[in-house]
Amino acid sequence: MRKRTIVHVDMDAFFASIEQLDNPEYRDKPVIVGADPEKGNGRGVVSTCSYEAREYGIHSAMPISKAYRRCPDGIYVKPHFKRYEEISNQIMKIFNEFTPVIEKISIDEAFLDMTGCEHFYESVNDMGEKIKARIKKKTKLSASVGIASNKSIAKIASDLNKPDGLTICPYGQEKKFLSGLSLKKLWGVGDKTLKKLKKMGLKKVGDIAEIPKDIMKRKFGKHGVGLWKLANGKDDRDVTNYSKTKSISEECTFSEDVDNFDIIDSKIVSISDRVARRLRKKNFWAKTVFIKIRFENFTTYTRRKTLGEYFKDSSTLIEYARLLMQEFKNSNKKVRLIGVGVAKLKSKKKYRQMNLFDDNQTGSKVDKALDKAKKKFGDKINRGSDYSN
Repeated sequence: MRKRTIVHVDMDAFFASIEQLDNPEYRDKPVIVGADPEKGNGRGVVSTCSYEAREYGIHSAMPISKAYRRCPDGIYVKPHFKRYEEISNQIMKIFNEFTPVIEKISIDEAFLDMTGCEHFYESVNDMGEKIKARIKKKTKLSASVGIASNKSIAKIASDLNKPDGLTICPYGQEKKFLSGLSLKKLWGVGDKTLKKLKKMGLKKVGDIAEIPKDIMKRKFGKHGVGLWKLANGKDDRDVTNYSKTKSISEECTFSEDVDNFDIIDSKIVSISDRVARRLRKKNFWAKTVFIKIRFENFTTYTRRKTLGEYFKDSSTLIEYARLLMQEFKNSNKKVRLIGVGVAKLKSKKKYRQMNLFDDNQTGSKVDKALDKAKKKFGDKINRGSDYSN
C-alpha cells in the first residue's frame, strides 16, 4: 500500500451555515434549507439543515412536511445557490494554497492529496488544523477534516467528529481504525446491501474484513470484492483534479398529486427544456435520456433510453422524455413527482462524431436564440411546437 497523505474536507451543514452567517438572527436556531413547508402541507424535501435542527431528528432528503411537524418553530429558508457557489469557490481557492492536487466532490467537499507536503507542518494534526483555520478565517465557516492514507478512510474520518472535527487514521492502522465502525460508514453500503450483510450476521466493518473474500464475491459479485477491500483499508484510487460530470437532471414535486396527464406532459416539456439549456451551457452533448416518476404512494420508477447519436437540442430531449413517460400514461395513479435527465455526456471538445448532417443547424440556431431570450425574459418564452402533442 502506498504511503500517501489524503485529506478530505467536508463543510459543516454548508447551506444552513451560510444562511446563519448572512442572517445573524438565525444563529443558534434550527434552520432548515429546502422547500416551503406551507405550514406542514409542503410537497418538497429538506436540502440540509443546521445542527440545531438536527436535534429534532431532521435530516437532508426528509419530506419538508415531516420536518415541519417535528419543528414547526424552525426557520425555513429557500436555497440561495448563487451565494453557496460563491462561498464554495472561495474555499476551493483556499485549497490551492495547500496543494495543486484537488478533487472537488461536491459544492461543499473535496479531497486534497498532501503527499510530500508533510514536512511543511509540525505534524499531520498541525496540517489539518491549519487547513481548518484558513477556511474559518476566510469564510467564518467551520469544516470537518479527515486525514488518512486513502480516499475512502479520509472521507469516513471527516464524518466521525462533526461539526468542526479533525480525525486522523495513522498509516498502517487502517484496518484497525475501521473495524469497530457500523456497516453504514463503509462506502457502497446502501439499504439493500445493509440488509443482506446483516442477514449474514455481520454487524461491523471489521466483520466484513474477517470473512473470506470469496464469500463476499459469491454473495455480491464485484461489489462484494470492493466492499471487502475497503473494509480491509485498501483503496488505491488517486485524487484527480478533473471531476467528470456524469449526468444532468431536474425534478419537480407537484403542489398537489396530479392525475391529469396533460399537466404532466406540460411539465415534462418545461423540465426537459431547462435540462437541455444546462447541457448547452456546460458545452456537453448527451446520449442517454432518463425520466423519473413518483406516485402518490411514494413508489418510484425510472426509465432510460440511449440514443444512436449524441444530442444537445431541446427538441430531442423533449421528444424522448415524453416517449418514456408514455408508459405511465394509463397507470390510474396520481403523480407526486417527475424528473428528467441526461447521461453519457461528452464535452464539446471531445465530441468528434458530428458531421454536416448531424449538427441540426436550424435547431441549434433556434436553441441559441431561445437560450438568450430566456436568460433575459425568463422561462415563459417557449416554442409552440414543443407543447403540441
